Amino acid sequence: MDIQILGAGQEVGRSGILLKGSKNILLDYGIKVEEKVEYPLPAGKVDGFVLSHAHLDHSGFSPSLYHHGMPAAFGTEPTKELAELLIEDAMKVQKMKHMPPKYKKTDLRSFMNSFTTHPYKERIEFGDYAISLHDAGHIAGSAITRIENQRNGRRLVYTGDFKLSPQMLHNGAEVVESDVLVIESTYAIKEHPNRENLVKLFVENVKEIVDNKGIALIPVFAVGRSQEVLAILEKNKLTNYTYLDGMARAATRITLDHPDYVYNPGLLSGAMTKVTTLKKESEREEALTGGSIIVTTAGMLTGGPALNYITKLNDKSMIFLTGFQAEGTNGRRLLDNKPLIIDKQRVFIKTPFSFYDLSAHAGQADLYDYVKRSDPETVICVHGDGESTIDFRDRLQLEGFETYAPALGEKVRVNF
Repeated sequence: MDIQILGAGQEVGRSGILLKGSKNILLDYGIKVEEKVEYPLPAGKVDGFVLSHAHLDHSGFSPSLYHHGMPAAFGTEPTKELAELLIEDAMKVQKMKHMPPKYKKTDLRSFMNSFTTHPYKERIEFGDYAISLHDAGHIAGSAITRIENQRNGRRLVYTGDFKLSPQMLHNGAEVVESDVLVIESTYAIKEHPNRENLVKLFVENVKEIVDNKGIALIPVFAVGRSQEVLAILEKNKLTNYTYLDGMARAATRITLDHPDYVYNPGLLSGAMTKVTTLKKESEREEALTGGSIIVTTAGMLTGGPALNYITKLNDKSMIFLTGFQAEGTNGRRLLDNKPLIIDKQRVFIKTPFSFYDLSAHAGQADLYDYVKRSDPETVICVHGDGESTIDFRDRLQLEGFETYAPALGEKVRVNF
């Protein structure tokens, strides 16, 4: 089998892994959302499409597959619903920015109509292959994909984004044994801080701001991070002071509709009975009176209600960044003490900020642990920058694995 890297080759974002065998199977097809949208390479003929999870860097270009074709699509139920939410929003944002998406609403409808949902571990027959999805521990419905060649028993595993260690709402990824392993490498040269200690510090600092009548502004990714933050606040009895705004509202409702895909769903449902959801300007003014927590999109300050709040915070407030801030985003500008771009104007933000690495990706130690426990012959490192994927490849080669770190467009021939 040839594995062609249509995206996420020595880069983070626009994932697209094409398996060329008796049937062509595409694993993810996303976009890279920075100052401009970047797309993966053309996929050509695709018979089947597996979506690992809903985030746009994995799902965002999926509808384009249905402009001239109708491949069967597979994923979990939360992934289908959350992907539709995110893709529809991305289409609106691109049109507002006069960057029309490269597909139509009818293509999105065709994608959704072709998408069959499957619980974890269910066997899906697809020609010579048997496909199954396994808990990736990343966000609700996220899946590690296992593909078995039924003629010879060989197994290919694609991790997508995964986290091996537990989060508040996810109990860690399942390790799936493989012969060929295609693995994310986002943090292959970085370790995350101790999660328990980090959450404790985050909660202490939020409480201090609230007690001083300031506003704790927490920009979040609508899918995944917003639910995790709400669960943390609920566990620490802070949701009575919390306001929820933006697309995080809809994403949380979808997540709660699928409690089987969330560890400890009671924390999230409890949070939603106590938080105040914001829709009107008058409600937003109430949230800004002080002694409050505002959880709102967008996580990198690229848009959404977060930018409306950030210039209206009182002098006792703080901005709490909880996730990766890509180059060119307002979140990265804030971290670099540079002015933000708001309504095409450069705006200096005087409010202090803090950063908490609440990543839903595996850190360095967990990446190596996953490879060893999956026990493949061949490892293909994707979804990491050049330094990360190449370092990961070289270290795994020293440990006896046949390992590749292909660049965009490259093919790897594997025994499958």
